[in-house]
Amino acid sequence: MTQKDPAPRFPSIPDISERDSVDQFHREELQLALRNRGMPLEAMRYPITPSGIHYLLTHFDIPDVDAGQYRLNVGGLVSNPLSLNLNDIKARPSRTMAVTMECAGNGRSLLNPRVISQPWFTEGIGNAEWTGTPLKGILDEAGLKNEAVNIVFSGADQGIQGDEVQVYQRSLNLEEANREEMMLVYEMNGQALQPQHGYPLRLLLPGWYGMASVKWLDSIQVIGEEFQGFQMTTSYRYTQVKGEPGEPVTLIRVRALMVPPGIPDTVTRNRLATTGTHLLTGRAWAGRLGISRVEVSVDGGLGWSDATLGEQASTFAWRPWSFEWNAVPGWHTLSVRATDTDENVQPVEQFWNAQGMGNNMAQQVRVLVE
Repeated sequence: MTQKDPAPRFPSIPDISERDSVDQFHREELQLALRNRGMPLEAMRYPITPSGIHYLLTHFDIPDVDAGQYRLNVGGLVSNPLSLNLNDIKARPSRTMAVTMECAGNGRSLLNPRVISQPWFTEGIGNAEWTGTPLKGILDEAGLKNEAVNIVFSGADQGIQGDEVQVYQRSLNLEEANREEMMLVYEMNGQALQPQHGYPLRLLLPGWYGMASVKWLDSIQVIGEEFQGFQMTTSYRYTQVKGEPGEPVTLIRVRALMVPPGIPDTVTRNRLATTGTHLLTGRAWAGRLGISRVEVSVDGGLGWSDATLGEQASTFAWRPWSFEWNAVPGWHTLSVRATDTDENVQPVEQFWNAQGMGNNMAQQVRVLVE
């Protein structure tokens, strides 16, 4: 590659007045994007995502929690109500596990028409090592009564949603809550949780989309009916029409992403690469399921070739893959898709829904080879 500026070879960005309205983001979306952050895709080179570049989504405000005064209250339909401080929780059996976490809205900005919300492209992802104590041990200690139906997890954060003031709350049925991998975590990558990641304690549900892992965990309440909170019945649903009940968003769908090759154009993020052999790399994941196959296309999805799979750090961590690409001059659209162990294959076309949830369409990367 010569040292001259390659920018003139890239398509120019039209004046905003000439661009299609689908590319015009709203002020509210910009505000959300500045509050929250995605993981730069080049950070997939790290098996464990550094805490500072792990994706982040905060629904309301980061609450001011004093760890010295902190108590986790476990109550409701239990035989032995608990009120635990952070040291009480740390004194219980602990484990450390690598877990890939993905936002349920990851890929939302790729939909057409676009849903107005946190404007994720594909960066709403991260793979961290979490340390905590199994949730099941806490529930067993509290002793669930026979009438128990749902476990409700409440965070210390609150705001307005659905035209009412509420705290962030999610629930699980008894079978899910008692799975061995569910944890209450207090460390991320060997250090205390950072404030934006739920300090001093959060729920961690490996295999689920990130909205289920309630941050700044304040209380656990056992109730005798299905929980009807906003985050369960209205938000995080697969719906085709706004207002219909739809199906709940739960486990992460299969997805693969690649580290974009070459170097980027500052604005378009299109890539510039040299001719010759390039080792394409990336990660693939599928919630609770394993990855059985990753395929790469170098011609816009007209043909697919198998990538080489590496080993994953844990059942719930992403799996590395690699692929040798012989790059020839010209424009190329690179794409990658994964298949999980239940034979679910990433779709090439978008999966549209009214909230922009669970969109796992195959990634595309435009590359100019010189």
